[in-house]
Amino acid sequence: MKVYLAGKIVGDRRYKAKFRAAAVELERRGYTVLNPAILPEGLTDADYMSITMAMLYAADAVVFLPDYRESRGAMVEFNMCQRIGKDCLLYLGEIKTT
Repeated sequence: MKVYLAGKIVGDRRYKAKFRAAAVELERRGYTVLNPAILPEGLTDADYMSITMAMLYAADAVVFLPDYRESRGAMVEFNMCQRIGKDCLLYLGEIKTT
């Protein structure tokens, strides 16, 4: 199963480590992880949203990190999932359906 990771990036100095830890754990459980935290720095917000929406659409489900509600971009992703019927899961060290 392909999953896209969503959570707070902007304003979180530790976002790469946070996303990496979740990705490692999900991969250990057999998921293929699409991780937006590996995108290069220096793109515009519009560039990031275009790329991450493509990743979201390619995923079978979206896994939201606990801080996703603090992120404007992750909330856009959550709303898109609701609109298109994409499965949403909450990651708390384990996966729970939202």
